Amino acid sequence: MQITVESFAQAPLEAVWQAWTTPEEIMKWNAASPDWRTTQAEVDLRVGGAFRWRMEARDGSVGYDVEGVYTELRPLRRLAACSGDHMLRVSFLPEDGGVRVVETFDVDDPHGAAEQCQGHQAVLDRFCRHVAMRATPLECPV
Repeated sequence: MQITVESFAQAPLEAVWQAWTTPEEIMKWNAASPDWRTTQAEVDLRVGGAFRWRMEARDGSVGYDVEGVYTELRPLRRLAACSGDHMLRVSFLPEDGGVRVVETFDVDDPHGAAEQCQGHQAVLDRFCRHVAMRATPLECPV
């Protein structure tokens, strides 16, 4: 079973791509809620290259690693990865004023599909807020 989530980032395509594929940026946005964080991220951005990140509860009570291998890479357009026997595809679709980010992923457990959908949507929404904030110039008071 696959689920698709999407969100809109009000930022240039290059900034969106960089935030999705750069370890330092991933650590800033990759969490479904404020009580979680990504403490480590590694990216070897090429077909056959690996990615890995460590997600932990901020209180230190629990954490887990996410690992996979990139299976498709079309810079600024699309990437796909395999994590175990689960696939993930992410498309970056330029639109007026920004980029629509569309993520399709295999569900771990069909009984938990709604929870996984909510979690992925929350991470994607947080990502889009992050890149929009970085793309917005700060206004200095006069």
